[in-house]
Amino acid sequence: MAELGPASPLPPVQPLLEPPYTVGNGIPEEIADGSRWGHAKNIFPYQLQDAYSRETSPTELTAVVLENEHLKATFLPQLGGRLWQLRDKNAGKELLHTGNRIQFANLALRNAWFAGGIEWNIGTRGHSPTTCSPLHTAIVHAPDGQEVLRMWEFDRLREVVFQIDAWLPADSKVLFTAVRIRNPNDRAVPMYWWSNAAIPLTPETRVIAPAARAYATGYDGSMTVVAPTDFHGTDATWPARNPHAADFFFDLAPNQRRWEVAMDDAGDGLALVSSPRLRGRKLFVWGENPGGHRWQDWLTPSGGGPSASGQGSDNSPGSESTVPRQYAEIQSGLAQTQFEHVSMPAGESWQWVEAYGNAALDPAIGGGDWDSAVSHGAERVEALVSAGGVDAALDDAARWADLPPSEFVVAGNGWGALERSRRRAAKLDWIDEAGTPFAQETLTAAQAPWLELLQANEGIVEKPFEPSASEAASQPFGGAASFVRGLDWEDLLTAGRNESAEAAFHHAVMVHARADSTKSKDMETVAGLYRRTLAKVGLSPASRALAHRGLGVALLSAAGTGGTAGKADFAAGTEGGAAGGVAELVAGCAAQPDNRWLLVEAMTLAIAHGAPGEALALVGRAPESLAGVGRVKFLGALAHARRGNPGEAARMLRAGLEVADLREGENSITALWQEVCPGEDVPERYQFGMH
Repeated sequence: MAELGPASPLPPVQPLLEPPYTVGNGIPEEIADGSRWGHAKNIFPYQLQDAYSRETSPTELTAVVLENEHLKATFLPQLGGRLWQLRDKNAGKELLHTGNRIQFANLALRNAWFAGGIEWNIGTRGHSPTTCSPLHTAIVHAPDGQEVLRMWEFDRLREVVFQIDAWLPADSKVLFTAVRIRNPNDRAVPMYWWSNAAIPLTPETRVIAPAARAYATGYDGSMTVVAPTDFHGTDATWPARNPHAADFFFDLAPNQRRWEVAMDDAGDGLALVSSPRLRGRKLFVWGENPGGHRWQDWLTPSGGGPSASGQGSDNSPGSESTVPRQYAEIQSGLAQTQFEHVSMPAGESWQWVEAYGNAALDPAIGGGDWDSAVSHGAERVEALVSAGGVDAALDDAARWADLPPSEFVVAGNGWGALERSRRRAAKLDWIDEAGTPFAQETLTAAQAPWLELLQANEGIVEKPFEPSASEAASQPFGGAASFVRGLDWEDLLTAGRNESAEAAFHHAVMVHARADSTKSKDMETVAGLYRRTLAKVGLSPASRALAHRGLGVALLSAAGTGGTAGKADFAAGTEGGAAGGVAELVAGCAAQPDNRWLLVEAMTLAIAHGAPGEALALVGRAPESLAGVGRVKFLGALAHARRGNPGEAARMLRAGLEVADLREGENSITALWQEVCPGEDVPERYQFGMH
């Protein structure tokens, strides 16, 4: 696998990139309403995971295997609890798409993501903040002798706790997973959950769900009602027939049993079945075009097995060969589509069961007309796992949910333990941890400064960090490399006895993260906090660099707010406006010249705000190790083009460059090639177009 690398030190205060979808005629008001609210402002306090490369090496991971005479399921708890493999031993087939290596790419909310298996997504639209992080993992022994794999974590975005219980009864042909989400807050929170399964793709693969219509999105900004069997003249239920990337959210009737199946030329394939709460069903396809093929090769560099034609793929660096079809995805979620959030009431606990196995359809019937295929699929799903069987599994899950773990396998992060301490200090409700303990031993240096801040101000003493309250109180807040959010944290940081340059910096960051970047008044407040921080004595070099960066981002946000009240006066000053914002970003890079994250962001924003010369100056002053980073090289080429030197940009592109963290749907390299190399075909290695 690739090495994930360290998390970005930059607090993610900028808005999430959300494509503006146009809701077409026929879209139910429920979906339209659900898509308008609940979106997370940003992913703060999580930090980006974007320091990976395209180099892979043998890496040891902890795996948990559940196996009986019918199935073998392999989980990777250190990587978001991913169900990495599910093998049908009777048919001799792997039901999930997996490669022989794990390569990270920029598709998740925190950037890093990898293809294959079944992943669990919580919080807001996108691949989960925990998809490339360890989950707390243990084995639970139920009173009836059933062994249960349990994985759990505290989601810092919605401030809820989720757990995944997985078990495989001795004679079962399906693997059961039970998901429980608990909202300990005194307010309703927007909730999002989707379980995404990657399935092997051949020309004969078909996906069936009990619906006559679907809500389709094609990465072009629109959502429309379609017949999945007649999408622009194509039967889209055969994934390999789709020319472009697309999502199809099947419109299952409220009283319809929740299922979706994939089948190959022999009728074998994954069945995704659930209890009613998991309402949505989706098919995702990459599309049969150079961009779709390139993305699949990018995500599964080994090719994931033979191509559809039976030939292997040349995956050497810079290869221009035709990339084979590799995988599609079938998914299930809480809402009808992935553009919606559902409201989870205060103090509520939700639980549902998912079942995975081989539906083993008759290929002659399953491949027939849609109504016949759906009818046959329903029969095979019922034979595989009946509705009563799913209900019984849900009852089992409810009985087991709070059983204490018997054997711990992997430790997650310490943020759950810190959250418990925070809530105790603030006298707020918290969950019953009997079945999902957040042990103090999971606290690390990332949480230590924040726990010490609580101890100093609330008298809380919990191992392993336990300075005396009087000793800690005599020391002002010393800073942290991690981030937290919440008004109670802000109150602690601004209390007189904690006031310090580091406390002022973190307070400015917290206000920035919750501010509205489209309102000049908010950005003016944020800019003032950063300026006061920079005026203080005792700020560490790293925090000083990030304070300059925060001030620069705030100034640029304010400069781009159009006619917002107060913007003109704010941006007109010598310390404001786009020029002032870029100058602050440059100052941040000067304060910490070896920080690749500062360099990339400063170059990106300088070019975007009409200062390509500043971007070139930045890379000219950067250490050689940073100048060679693929993203930096691309930004350098882009800056040359924007400064009127397309020849140098063309030379750099022709020489070859690779941007490891290219964003899903990002066509920047293709666009630059077409600009500086007019009339020349775009090399396949640069073709990542999604539509």
